[in-house]
Amino acid sequence: METPYSSEPVISIENLDHYFGKGQLRKQVLFNINLTINKGEIVIMTGPSGSGKTTLLTLVGGLRSAQSGSLRVLSRELCDASSGELTKARRNNGYIFQAHNLHGSLTAIQNVRMALEVQPKISPKQMLERSQAMLEAVGLGERLNYYPDSLSGGQKQRVAIARALVSQPKIVLADEPTAALDKQSGRDVVEIMQTLAKEQGCTILLVTHDNRILDIADRIVYMEDGHLVRDGVGAMAME
Repeated sequence: METPYSSEPVISIENLDHYFGKGQLRKQVLFNINLTINKGEIVIMTGPSGSGKTTLLTLVGGLRSAQSGSLRVLSRELCDASSGELTKARRNNGYIFQAHNLHGSLTAIQNVRMALEVQPKISPKQMLERSQAMLEAVGLGERLNYYPDSLSGGQKQRVAIARALVSQPKIVLADEPTAALDKQSGRDVVEIMQTLAKEQGCTILLVTHDNRILDIADRIVYMEDGHLVRDGVGAMAME
């Protein structure tokens, strides 16, 4: 009998190594990473620049193929996965980056709707309704038809959150989502992400240098020189 994925960790990483370059230029950037993340957890990954945080995030997200060890996401092995398998894995994810990556020629609602166009069996009417509802949920119900140039940094990042969450992904991967924002905007953005993700029952893995948002995490993991050196609950991990 097949075990439902919900009884397994959403993300399970064992003895993961990763290298950049080939031949004499080959350099190891991740060393023996072991990490388990369960459904609904919010895990923050922190550590100095160049410590391997973003590399690990891109491997979990199926943006590049893992090379050595085991990386299982939603029960799917991504180590040595083909490009087709990685594409399938990415469909379960919502991505939020430091640069909001909005299309300047599209309105807020059009930017959010784009995330639904790859989803099967959703009518154009449903796409618009869901996009509008998600923008209202992030506090931008009055800005549906605004272009990115007419939005503040915090508002753009809220559009990016709406776009990431509108397809109800099982996993949200966020890379420095508050880095370009002031303290209050950054706080608003992560609290919206936290609330909506909890409502949808999705798992969040968030990379940040921003110590002001660490308290939203269920767990904090700390990377240094390609090694995962601490894995703890909440603020205790930082002591």
